[in-house]
Amino acid sequence: MAGIVVVFDFDRTLIDGDSDRWVVTEMGLTQLFNELRSTLPWNSLMDRMTKELHLQGKTSEDIKECLKRIPMHPGVTAAIKSAHASGCDLRIVSDANQFFIEAILECHGLLGCFSQIVTNPTSVEQDGRLRIFPHCDLGSSSHGCNLCPPNLCKGVVIDQIRASVSANGRKRFVYLGDGRNDYCPSLRLVEGDHVMPRRDYALWKRICSNPVLIKADIHEWSDGEELGKTLLHLIHRISSEENQNQM
Repeated sequence: MAGIVVVFDFDRTLIDGDSDRWVVTEMGLTQLFNELRSTLPWNSLMDRMTKELHLQGKTSEDIKECLKRIPMHPGVTAAIKSAHASGCDLRIVSDANQFFIEAILECHGLLGCFSQIVTNPTSVEQDGRLRIFPHCDLGSSSHGCNLCPPNLCKGVVIDQIRASVSANGRKRFVYLGDGRNDYCPSLRLVEGDHVMPRRDYALWKRICSNPVLIKADIHEWSDGEELGKTLLHLIHRISSEENQNQM
């Protein structure tokens, strides 16, 4: 199934909750977070949260241990492993951050299933502090998309992925997401692709408001179990269609 590229959002898609909010809540930063929420861009705010944790003597390993407690639905885990084993090209495009995503995937034995993770970069400094940076430099350039936050246009990333894989023949894309910033990449999908919006979330509502703008087939889902079943059904369907076309 090398002709199938599956692109996942992360928060509220691969995991049921939000990794940033999880760390803020579980590590006792809610009050400071709320005080600063309206004064900083999101990435700068989360970088400020990791600074506070460092000042409290918490290490990046402490943050990783906190992230390991985020639940992931077994149906999602099984679907990712099955899709990877079948030869699908799995990728993540997320407005979370590299450290959080990799820590969670590693905990569930899934990190090696993904060929690419496009997200906000991180680093651990010599003194042990975790730093979080925006994917795009907010001070010098902008992606020019009014549908996406200034730090990351997922639509641009989808176009880049399609360009990078097209040399090996036409690829069928499946995109899974939930939020407002998943609408732009959904618009970049073409006929023969598939989009899987989470039911009753922002992406689903936006698509439902004018579905004719979406060229891809639409398949909604509500929880991890339904996500896994729907995704594997789609992969099987696409594979069958491709095999018939080759006969």
